Amino acid sequence: MTHAVAGPGPYAERVLDLVERIPPGRVMTYGDIAEHLGEGGPRQVGRVMALWGGGVPWWRVIRSDGSPVRGHERKCRAQWTTEGTPMRGERADLPRARWDGVEIGTTIS
Repeated sequence: MTHAVAGPGPYAERVLDLVERIPPGRVMTYGDIAEHLGEGGPRQVGRVMALWGGGVPWWRVIRSDGSPVRGHERKCRAQWTTEGTPMRGERADLPRARWDGVEIGTTIS
């Protein structure tokens, strides 16, 4: 018996929306995304990305040590190079590349 995966629910939609807003050359960790949304955790974000992340800039979502998604390292690093993402060796340079989720031109109340 097979189980069909339903479309993304509200949480997944929020994750995907945030990933779409990460600027080129910047990254967020799975935990950063969960913290920014105020719900879920890194594993839940990872599950959303595994199921529905192909249509968003998935290479901008990384592991907490700055490493790219396993199995997609070459594609990810190629995108980082194209976008000018700060790197330290084979990993994103988190202190320089991490995005805080605040968009340019917005004010925090």
